[in-house]
Amino acid sequence: MTDVPDLTIAREDGVVLASLSGEIDLSNATRITNALLAGVPNEALGLVIDLSQVTYLDSAGVRTLAELDHRLGWRAQALRVVAPEESRSRRVLAIAGLERVLSLDITVEAARTRIQDSSEEPELPDG
Repeated sequence: MTDVPDLTIAREDGVVLASLSGEIDLSNATRITNALLAGVPNEALGLVIDLSQVTYLDSAGVRTLAELDHRLGWRAQALRVVAPEESRSRRVLAIAGLERVLSLDITVEAARTRIQDSSEEPELPDG
């Protein structure tokens, strides 16, 4: 696979919104990871990655999502992935078992709202 996906990054109400289209595979996964991490400032609540227009997602793309979830977690930032129910991306994530690991949504608006709502929850004291 050689197509490089288009990546757009925007910020809305403290949440970074990233939209990918095209193919995500071994040839571009590292570059995508680096671009997404660089696009999320420390003060952001989290990142929404929209895979609605992704036509191909291989194991390197799946690893990219798992790595982003892990690295953003270190920064106390949320990751939500938009993958419509019948999309190829959703099927690949289900086969890889990431439906149980990643926070998935079917729309960008739902994902953004969930990140914002989770940031408003008070922290419970330890103990």
